[in-house]
Amino acid sequence: MTLSDLFLRLRPLLAAEAAAEAHGTAAEAADLEQGAWLRLLEHRRESGPLPERAVAEWLRAAVRSEGRGARLRARREVPYAMVDGGEPGPAVRTRTAGPPGVEERVLAAEERRELRSAVRRLPGRCPGLLAAMLSPYDPTYREIAGALGISQGSLGPIRSRCLGCLRRMLTAEVAAPGLRGRER
Repeated sequence: MTLSDLFLRLRPLLAAEAAAEAHGTAAEAADLEQGAWLRLLEHRRESGPLPERAVAEWLRAAVRSEGRGARLRARREVPYAMVDGGEPGPAVRTRTAGPPGVEERVLAAEERRELRSAVRRLPGRCPGLLAAMLSPYDPTYREIAGALGISQGSLGPIRSRCLGCLRRMLTAEVAAPGLRGRER
C-alpha cells in the first residue's frame, strides 16, 4: 500500500485521534497529527513498512506519544523572565518615564527587524498572515482574510499554528550552539 493510499484511508481516524488527544495538551490537533505522520515516515525509512493492519494502531499510539510529549514540554517550559528567580531577563523591559532614548529606539527597531526576518522564514501561509497581523495599520480579521483569500473563521487556528511554528523556530535558534559546538 502506498503512502498516499494510507494517508487517504487513515487521515479521518488520525484527525479524530489527534483532536481527542489535543484537549489535554498544550498542542493543537494538527500538530499532533503531523507529528504522528512524521514518525510513520521515519519508521518506514528506518525499519521498512509496517503490515497494513498494524499501521492504524501504530499511528494511534504515535498520536498518544506526541500528546504526552506536548504535556511534558508544557509543564517544563518556564517564561524566560522567571528563570533567575523572578528577575526580569532581556525579554522583559521596564518602561522609564519620559520619551524613549536613542538606545531604546535602536533596540526596538532591531527587535522588529529580527522578528520580521524570522516571520519571512516561516513555511506556507504563515509569512503572509503574520506580516499582515504585524502591520502598523492594525487590520481587522475581515480585512486580513480578504487580502489573503482565507476564510475569517480559519484565521485564528492558522495564526495559532504559525505562532507555534515561530516559537519553535526561535527557540531552536536561541538554543543552537555556534560553529563546531562553540557558542558565539
